[in-house]
Amino acid sequence: MHIPENYLSPSTCALATVAMLPVWASAIKHVHEEVPREKIPLIGVAAAFSFLAMMFNIPLPGGTTGHAVCGTLIAILFGPWSATLAVSIALAIQAVFFGDGGILSLGANCLNMAFVLPFVGYSIYRALKDRLGGQRGELIAAGVGSYVGLNAAALLCALEFGIQPLLFHDASGAALYCPYPISVAVPAMMLGHLTVAGFAEVVFTVGILAFVRNAAPSFGIESHKAAPGIPTPILGLIVALIVACPLGLIATGDAWGEWSTEDLAGMVGYTPAGLGNGWEWSALMPDYAVGSLPAWVGYIISAVIGVALLVIIFRLMAGSARPAVDFDA
Repeated sequence: MHIPENYLSPSTCALATVAMLPVWASAIKHVHEEVPREKIPLIGVAAAFSFLAMMFNIPLPGGTTGHAVCGTLIAILFGPWSATLAVSIALAIQAVFFGDGGILSLGANCLNMAFVLPFVGYSIYRALKDRLGGQRGELIAAGVGSYVGLNAAALLCALEFGIQPLLFHDASGAALYCPYPISVAVPAMMLGHLTVAGFAEVVFTVGILAFVRNAAPSFGIESHKAAPGIPTPILGLIVALIVACPLGLIATGDAWGEWSTEDLAGMVGYTPAGLGNGWEWSALMPDYAVGSLPAWVGYIISAVIGVALLVIIFRLMAGSARPAVDFDA
């Protein structure tokens, strides 16, 4: 679901970015108002779950790949506005440093994965949790919410792809950007997410949530206990995910809508003008590669850098938050 550069028209990207501006402003405001300063750095740790989950590519039907996002998980732990901010920053780091998703399309990617996904997933989670009750009920609610949230984001992404040839084409009818219409984009995207990627989101969300609730119950906004540092079990989980993230290299092929210009031209028989002549960002470590090092080493180094940046950013954010509050012993 990481929309690359130039697959959406500049006007589509601008519209999505403008739509996200008040969302980002609200997210910052809500985080400062709702999350105690002592716990804001932990949102960065939760954002690391999202960053790492998105590195675990899995094969999907049709020869493409997909990944989990963990947006609903962060919403459950720290609230949906925190999830919006956390996933947005994770996506920005991926785009800027690793070329995973476009710079111009960052607003669209955040709209899909950082706003729609956590809010839809969290709304369903809350509705089911209140009815089911208990820890098992919470996990069921989290699983259902995360599945629906991810697929809602995938549907919106597919629609963004699909409207491009309808709205932006040359005199001969050739698409200027993504060439696949809604009738192709929606079934192609939803097949993989309804059958596989959605369940990967469930596995990550339910698995991590169950671990957190049992091993580090103070990790989250609902707990009133102070958490001056990263709980040891959470740190261990992050390290384990970093070490395991090269498993994402096993899945071959590109995600749907993330092909190179050359590959797309071979598929449709021409190079859309907007894609061929569009703006490109030179990422420092494209595709999570580090120079001539083996791919798995580059993956681990990239994961460490991404996690470190997220923790640093949210620690800096905590410095500008409201003063500490008293916690129950």
